[in-house]
Amino acid sequence: MNTAAIITILHTVTQLLASNPYVIVIAIDFSKAFDTVWHQTLLDKMSQLDIPDNIFNWLVDFLTGHSHQTHYGDSVSQIISITASIIQSSAIGPTFYVVTASDLHAICNGNELCKYADDTYLIIPAVNVNTRSNELQHITDWVPLITSL
Repeated sequence: MNTAAIITILHTVTQLLASNPYVIVIAIDFSKAFDTVWHQTLLDKMSQLDIPDNIFNWLVDFLTGHSHQTHYGDSVSQIISITASIIQSSAIGPTFYVVTASDLHAICNGNELCKYADDTYLIIPAVNVNTRSNELQHITDWVPLITSL
């Protein structure tokens, strides 16, 4: 996690503690889910952004044309196209996550979602403690919408 993400989470928690006796922070790691994000889903969301055509075309090129083949001993698998996954170690990986997760929002007023790389933090003030299950179910329902699971 980078410094900006930590500062955002601490700021959000501190603000909520000003009017609540406690705050719940639930850390969610989507690393495996983002291994299965459909490139087309990501590109559909990217196409809605106000970015120059040449940048969008570069992103399309970055995500397409990759394939995989496994060699084990004397066996060789078929070549298959890679049409899913966010390359997390790439410089653009965190941005891809932010775009992919841009439509994921807390459903209860007062609750917050802080997102960075493949991590999401659900922050719930004491006044909304009874919304935990609904928020987690909402997140669980959202994951299949972006992945090939």
